[in-house]
This record gives sequence, structure tokens and C-alpha cells, in this order.
Amino acid sequence: MILQSLHHYYERKSKDPDSGLAPSGFEPAKISFVIVLDNEGKFVDIEDVREGTGKKKKGKSFLVPQSVKKSVNIAANLLWGSLDYLLGIDIKNKPDRVKKQKKAFVEKILTTFPQPETDAGILATVKFLQSPLPEALAGHALWEEIIKTSPNVTFRLQNDNRLICQRPVVIETLTTTENRENSGQAICLVTGQADETERLHPSIKGVWGAQSSGANIVSFNLGAVNSFTKEQGFNAPVGKRAAFNYTTALNHLLREGSPQRMQVGDASTAFWSEKENRFEDVFADFFQEPPKDDPGRNTRAVQALFSAPQTGTCTWEGDGTRFYILGLAPNVARISVRFWHNTTVGDLAQNIRLHFKDTEIVHPPHNPQYLSIF
Repeated sequence: MILQSLHHYYERKSKDPDSGLAPSGFEPAKISFVIVLDNEGKFVDIEDVREGTGKKKKGKSFLVPQSVKKSVNIAANLLWGSLDYLLGIDIKNKPDRVKKQKKAFVEKILTTFPQPETDAGILATVKFLQSPLPEALAGHALWEEIIKTSPNVTFRLQNDNRLICQRPVVIETLTTTENRENSGQAICLVTGQADETERLHPSIKGVWGAQSSGANIVSFNLGAVNSFTKEQGFNAPVGKRAAFNYTTALNHLLREGSPQRMQVGDASTAFWSEKENRFEDVFADFFQEPPKDDPGRNTRAVQALFSAPQTGTCTWEGDGTRFYILGLAPNVARISVRFWHNTTVGDLAQNIRLHFKDTEIVHPPHNPQYLSIF
């Protein structure tokens, strides 16, 4: 039910061009620097795209090809990543490994685009990667900062504002099913339709206390949890489309600054409805600490809830729209489900109203009318 609800949320929101959800085959990732190339693959410049100032600078979020699962194995992302993969820079004193990493990075591009000459950006990237590291790159004013921080880096063409990994040929290739690896067909437990099973589900990020690189809700990597000689995701087949949809939706809900997440103890909590509903926009206002620049927001939200039956505006009474609340907590390399509520907007609004009614007390005029839930 959890995965199915998230899958449906993605399918609903992805139809809205302003939703900010990543399209199929992509994900948002923090990029700190962009290497600028000309059409011949020659180095032009390094752009610092970080946001913030001083020591608080951090990478800017870009839509990039979906990252691959990594552990100790060598696995390259497409057209973006760390310096050891992009340029074969040996930061960790592992010269043999970085040679293999750069080779894997180039092979990933050539495997995805067997004819790189069909796109100027892809061709320029391949030419650059197959040439010796230019002295101008290593002598650039930002080079020392890049080596020190080992950030995510990518490429763009001179006179093109798009990243190379965002060019039309990349989007078209990654959003079609023809580029998928054949990992075996099965009936997807989420959609009920035949699809290629996702062996390793994408990671979930944004859960406080979990690994910064992400952790999993669904994973099988111990022999004790395998069944009938099946391994990893084949134990509980979820199709590639559904796996992408539910993880992308959850990462979107848990993203930094998301209006549909809040922290409840150690549980990073996301909430959403089965269809468009204003309750999604105001739910957090009942519970979260109000912003410093608007300390009365929570009180106004509760007042609006109580006065709705009299005013006739957004009563939510009898609203049968399904509403979901998911609490996630860190559990080593995985994520545990702390709580899961599947209810309706009407029932939830009634319960919230009763809670604040039950906690009403006599108070001085300068105190808030309603007690905070924390």
C-alpha cells in the first residue's frame, strides 16, 4: 500500500509541468562545478555553480541522469559524478582503481550513445575524456578547491546554457524503455503489470540520521532473507517503472524545504493525498513550529479549522479523499517505517479538531490560544 500510494502520487504530479518531479530516468543532484567545453572537446573554463557564501557554499540542484547504486564496486553515472570517475583524478591514493573508474565512465557514455557524433555535446565530452588532461584545467583558479572538496562535477557546451546531460538526445534516450537492461520480466507487485524487475531499488534521501548518500526501504542483501534461491529485488518483484516512481515521489516529498514533510521525533514524516486537495498545503501548519517571521501561522490554521463549519469554507467534513502519512526513521543502512496512516481528509480533520478541543485551557491574553503539539 505504501509503495502503491507513492507510485500513484508520482503519476498524478508528473502530469503537472510545475511539480518539480524528475522525469523518468533522471533525479535531482547537487552539482558544485561545471566544466565548459567547446564543440571540439577543448577545455574552456570551470564554472562554480555552488549556492551560498563562504564556508556555507553547497552544490546547486540540477536534474541529471539517475545515479547508479554503488558500494565497493565500480559503477559510473552518466555524464556527471566525482573527479575519480570523470577525470581519473587519484584523490584517495588508489591509482589502479581510478583508471578503471574513468574507463567505466567513458564506456557508460559510449554504451548509451554508440554514435556520439550524432550530438555535439556528447561528441565533445567523449573527445575531452579521451584526450590528456589539459594543463589549463589543472592550473585553473578553482582546481585546488575542487580537489579539496571532491564534489559532483558535470559538463556543458560553450554557448549552451543546458548541461550536456540535459540535452534533448539524453532526455529522449533515458525516457524511453528501449534503453533498459533486461533483468527479467515478472508481475510487478505495485502495478500488477508485467515489467522488468528492479534488482536494486534507488536510494531514499532526506531521512534525518540516515546515510547522506541515501538508504533503502526495500532491499534484500542477506542470504537469510532470500527465498527460493532468488536474490536482491527478485525476492519481491517491483518493476523498474514503479521503483523509479515511488522512490522519486518519496525523495521529492522529503527534499529540503518541502512543504509536505515535517519532523516528528526521530521520524522524518511525509504526507500526501490521493488527488489534489488543499489539505496537503495546510496539514503541516497544525503541528510544526511556526516560522519566526510568522509566529501566528499555526494558530490561524487551527482557528480556520474550527470556524470552517460556520463560514462554509473548506470544511473538509465528509471529504472522502484518501490522505497518507508516512514516518521514516534511520536503521543503519536501511530505513524503517516508524508509522503509516491511511485515512481520509474528513476523518483526519475531525481528529485534529477534537485534539485541539480536548486541550483547550484557560490562558492569559498574551499566551497562544491553542497549545503547540510539541
